[in-house]
Order: sequence, then C-alpha cells, then structure tokens
Amino acid sequence: MVDLWKTTIGKKTFVAVSGSILVAYLVLHMAGNLWSLAGPGSGEPQIDVYAEWLRTFGGPLIPEDGILWAVRLILLTALIVHVVGVVQLKQRNRAARPQAFPARRIGRSWESRLMMVSGTAILAFLIFHILQFTTLTIDVTPLTKGAIYANLYNAFQEWYFVLIYLVAVVLVGAHLRHALWSLFQTLGLDNPERNRQIRTGASVLTVILVAGFASVPILFYSGALGAPDGEGAQVAMTKEAGRS
Repeated sequence: MVDLWKTTIGKKTFVAVSGSILVAYLVLHMAGNLWSLAGPGSGEPQIDVYAEWLRTFGGPLIPEDGILWAVRLILLTALIVHVVGVVQLKQRNRAARPQAFPARRIGRSWESRLMMVSGTAILAFLIFHILQFTTLTIDVTPLTKGAIYANLYNAFQEWYFVLIYLVAVVLVGAHLRHALWSLFQTLGLDNPERNRQIRTGASVLTVILVAGFASVPILFYSGALGAPDGEGAQVAMTKEAGRS
C-alpha cells in the first residue's frame, strides 16, 4: 500500500477511492437532511427522530454514538487521503512542467480549472459546518444539542447563513461534477461508447445533490417549513417581532 501511494497512478487511485467514499456520504447526508422537509411534526420532528436513531443504532451491543464515530473516522481518513493526495499530485505536476511552458487551459471546463479553489473553499466550509451544527460552537442563533429541526430553523432565519450554505452547495456541485468524471477516468471505467452516459449521470447526480441540499435553507427561510414547538417557537416569535 505504501509503495502504491508513492506512485502517481497510486495516488490518483487513492484520490478516486477516497472521493467515492465522500460522494457516497454526500448522498446519504442529503437524504438525511430531507427528513427536515417533514416539518415540525407534533412536537417531535422526523429529522430529530432520525438523528436519535443514528445515535442509538446498534444498541445495546454498540455504545451510543458508536456508529456515528465509526463513520466520522472513516470520513476523516478519506478526507485526509483525498486532500493530501490532490495536493501532492498538484505539486508533482508543477515540478514536471517545464518552466517555459505554462499549463494549457484549452478545452478545459471552468469546473476543472477551479478544482483547487473550490476544494479549498469546500474544506473551509466543512470546518464551519461542523463548528455550527456538530459541536455547536458557532452559536450566533440558539442551538440545542439533539434539537436538529429547531437548530436548522433558527439558523436559516438569518439570510447570511442561507447565503453561505447556498454558495457552498454551488461550489460542491461544481467540484463534484468534474470529480465524478475524473473518478471514472482514473479507475479505467471510461469508454468512448459510454462517456456521454457517464457525463450525463454525473450531471444528474450533481443536480440532485445541489437541489436536495439547497432546498433545506431555502424552505426554512421562506417560511414553507414551520417553526418548531416549544423553545424554537418562542425564538421564532421573537425574531418575527423584531422584523416588524
């Protein structure tokens, strides 16, 4: 494994496989987020029920949060491998390029030209997202452990949080569309006879993920998703009074 990592082909393979893990997580994470579209319910939003199921899944054999931490470790490993691999490949490309001949950009899509920029921005957003909704460190709006629906509702009443998340979703889409195509090339799955289908599939998956993730902040901010009961409802009433 170490010898494979040292080669350029090996690094590309590691980047592709780790990227596949991250894409799979994006699909599952989006599906989980869509539970918020069920609304506040009768004091027990479905997304809170789903979050509690994730925390207790496998119990009592597996300790509470055990599955979540296992998934987090896998994702962290995949993310580190992906980022380190991409950076090292970029460095190798620059070192191998004659200084007198700049990189040609003819025929390259704007997504491919901005892969490093979008990737860096997504990494910064990921840290922000964890600090806001996982560790509850960024508590500009009221945040309560386990109250997923209320936390989302309160955060997405603020236009700047909605904007941050929408920009991040667009960047993820731009990065993902090109990354999926590169993944098939790296793993040797591309073929002139099916390249069009692969590109179409990458575009369709990207649109689904962007629409799924973007719908949550938009629907909360627009009022299509109602205020949570209890403390969340009181927060919402206070904000509405401040706006009027």
